[in-house]
Amino acid sequence: MSSTNELRQRNVDAQQSAAAPATTSDEGRKIDQFLDQHQTRVPYEFGGPWGVTAMMIGFPLLMYYLWICLWFYDGKLVSPASMDDIVPFLHRMWVHVRDDASPNAYAWKVYTGLIVFQLFLAWVVPGYQQEGLPVPSLGYKTLMYNCNALWSIYITMITAALLHYYNIFRLTEIINNYGHIMSVAMIYGFAVSFGVYFLTVATGNQIRMSGNFIYDVFMGACLNPRIGPIDLKMWAEVRIPWVIVFFLAVSGGCHQYEQYGYVTPNMAFMILATWLYLNACGKGEECIPQTWDMFHEKWGFMVIFWNFAGVPFTYVYSVVYMASHDPSKYQFSTPTYVLLYTTLLTAYYIWDTSMSQKSRFKMQTQGITKFRNTFPQLPWGTLKNPEFIQTAHGNRLLTSGWWRYSRKPNYVADWVMSFCWGVVIGGTTIIPYFYSVFFITVLIHRCGRDFERCSIKYAKDWERYCSIVKYKFIPGVY
Repeated sequence: MSSTNELRQRNVDAQQSAAAPATTSDEGRKIDQFLDQHQTRVPYEFGGPWGVTAMMIGFPLLMYYLWICLWFYDGKLVSPASMDDIVPFLHRMWVHVRDDASPNAYAWKVYTGLIVFQLFLAWVVPGYQQEGLPVPSLGYKTLMYNCNALWSIYITMITAALLHYYNIFRLTEIINNYGHIMSVAMIYGFAVSFGVYFLTVATGNQIRMSGNFIYDVFMGACLNPRIGPIDLKMWAEVRIPWVIVFFLAVSGGCHQYEQYGYVTPNMAFMILATWLYLNACGKGEECIPQTWDMFHEKWGFMVIFWNFAGVPFTYVYSVVYMASHDPSKYQFSTPTYVLLYTTLLTAYYIWDTSMSQKSRFKMQTQGITKFRNTFPQLPWGTLKNPEFIQTAHGNRLLTSGWWRYSRKPNYVADWVMSFCWGVVIGGTTIIPYFYSVFFITVLIHRCGRDFERCSIKYAKDWERYCSIVKYKFIPGVY
């Protein structure tokens, strides 16, 4: 029997899935239990305690260095002129941090105000109730998620617009205080990471621990931290980084308009790109509980610091550059702008619909057939009669839609968008390309973790899946 016929024979359509949702077999539960603990055969990731310590120290220093190069040195990667210049060079770097990135009162007010306001909205705004996937570490219990990010985001936008219009809080000042706010964000990242770790251990809710303090702080101790109706992990993934990213782009646009009387197509591109991402996170929030981040990844420094400081202050270096340089340095021809915008929108379409296809397929296996309708709902976001492999574990592996051509089509499209965020300023400086370079490194590492876990979890069914979906990333290439 051919692979296609075999798949069709083992398929059920969405209505049948609703009547008979997938269940985990006894053997599958044993495998889940094995995977849901710290693996002694591969004790550590990221180079173990020394590796994660280096990242916890080195990444904040790198963030300061790249920002200083962009804002004060025309985007050039500066370095000591000689061995004798090392100490003076480090002193110059320190002076920039001390004077231009101090955690001043303005930065504390802005960043803390955002945190408090987003927590308040997450608590009080009505939302769409979405059931998550069964969690092995909770005895396959499912958690409910109040998905109100979309309304919270637009309430935030309207509030910010009114504050700007009435000169209560000028959006232009955000980009001008980039360094100061970044320092406060880093402090929050460290404080929340260590605070959550100690609180989790004190209450006895830690899971999948290695026994090494610094490594466990980095990887996290808790899986589903909550305050009332708020799932903190999902809240922090959407309401903090992407809101900041969007408003940094808007601030850059305001800065240009006040300085030149217009907003460049390049800055408008970044405002559009960041809005697309932020809006997608809000409109598809009910899909997030079905993802690896919610289902498996613990809430530790790796995730917390990245959401509170890493994403918002390293992904928009192009905005920082444009806000501090004359537009003549990065102007393009009209055909180039058309190509850039077209590439962004095409990649966004693939990313949005592939994420929707996968998440809604998982919902279908839980018997959920009615989906939330938010703007914009793009064609091919929900698959009818999807093909899949029914595994002995009990889960189903999707082999339809974009997922027929690549095991990670969403990653490919996501990376293309990240690359565009660097291309928008051309070749004036390589620093805005940091996002795409770092991102592809993270994605490859993440895929390695994911594929290894799947090979253990699904065994021969994973081999069969790989024989059908041959390419990890780009169809026909890799």
